[in-house]
Amino acid sequence: MLNMSEVEKAKTIMREAVNWSVMRWLAEKKMVRKAADIANAALDALDREVKACWSDELKSAYDELPPTGAGIEPLRKENGKAIAIDPKTKLLAKAIKQADEEAYRAHMDAEDEFDRAERRLSTSMAREGSRKAIISWELREKAILKSKSAVSASNTTS
Repeated sequence: MLNMSEVEKAKTIMREAVNWSVMRWLAEKKMVRKAADIANAALDALDREVKACWSDELKSAYDELPPTGAGIEPLRKENGKAIAIDPKTKLLAKAIKQADEEAYRAHMDAEDEFDRAERRLSTSMAREGSRKAIISWELREKAILKSKSAVSASNTTS
């Protein structure tokens, strides 16, 4: 994976949290939330940094895909005229979009699990939230690596 210190620290905390008692969860939940927020912010920043290096064509293809990653034909405007984007670029954009959306869904699933755990004061749900958070970070890292490979691919074809 990416071995980002902020994410690795949060993963370590979550792995330990799987075994915590109710009292430990109550005492440490702010620290867990802070570590998760820091990890998410670090991943967001890296994702923006990587996508800023994309070619204009890939940015256009990605931005014009619908949220589901399927459906419309991505187009780029050049001098006011719409032109088709290379099919390989479309496929790459679609694959990255799908990876991003899978990671986002996993992140929201973890957040929802933690919210339910807090409302019910359920350590078993908090433990499950911890597992889901780790999975969401791993999916996010994979999506970012896919984005990085797009930068590498566009640099070798230019």
